[in-house]
Amino acid sequence: MPLDQLHEHEAVKAEMSFFDHINELRRHLMRSVAAIAVVGTVAFLNKDFIFDDLLFGPRKPDFFTYRALCSISHTLGMGEAFCLQPTKFTLMTRELGEVLMQHLSVAFWLGVIGAFPYILYQFWKFIQPGLLETEQKAVRGIVFICSLLFLTGVMFGYYIIAPFSISFLAGYTLEGLNVAPTLDSYVSYMTMFTLPIGMVFEMPIIFYFLAKIGLVGKKFLQDYRRHAVVIILILAAVITPPDVASQMIVMTPLLLLYEVSIIVVGRVQKRREKGLYGSSKEIENVD
Repeated sequence: MPLDQLHEHEAVKAEMSFFDHINELRRHLMRSVAAIAVVGTVAFLNKDFIFDDLLFGPRKPDFFTYRALCSISHTLGMGEAFCLQPTKFTLMTRELGEVLMQHLSVAFWLGVIGAFPYILYQFWKFIQPGLLETEQKAVRGIVFICSLLFLTGVMFGYYIIAPFSISFLAGYTLEGLNVAPTLDSYVSYMTMFTLPIGMVFEMPIIFYFLAKIGLVGKKFLQDYRRHAVVIILILAAVITPPDVASQMIVMTPLLLLYEVSIIVVGRVQKRREKGLYGSSKEIENVD
């Protein structure tokens, strides 16, 4: 580390006391909470759109995923082969106030999803003063990339996992039983199909930082690829219903993300070996 950068870094840390850091953190947290409140309020005030079009969308035959599959089927000359129809079922409520509580819950989580890029930006603004200029350049665009991966994961869960999983679960019944899930159950599954998938899609970013500080290397990820497949399979089983189709739908992009992570770690490792991030001895110890 150059001596002038070291002195500059120490000077920045010396300028702020412990309580100054706490106040700064509180300021960024309050801004993040305010962003969630604003987006959540907008969602709450648009109840008909949020429930009828967004939340209940995967239940409807004209949902984008079903229309896209049918269009692909006709384009490939396969007729109605991929023209799937969702299983019909009725939602019900058992408790007084359940609709209101689920309305608040959905508005909150939509607030988190909608404000996620701004929350990341506030987190970045908090840690940025403590980083060296070279470190800031190394993670340039990190807010955009993390936001893109998260939102991609959420959209993947909403458009791919949710319609097929909900249709499967609603159609999985016994003779003489009428499937009528509660609104609470439906909202819980929709949340599970989106938010966790969005977080899992951050895998390349996590491995990027682990490689940057020398905790993992490319050879390590390649050697433990089989172990990663087992872990991903378990993770897919946890965040999806107990059916093989849904697990495979989740598992496929996670395996692709793991392979992308190997490429990302390999690039970071090469830069470290060139002395751009740190010494090459640290990488040798990782491998």
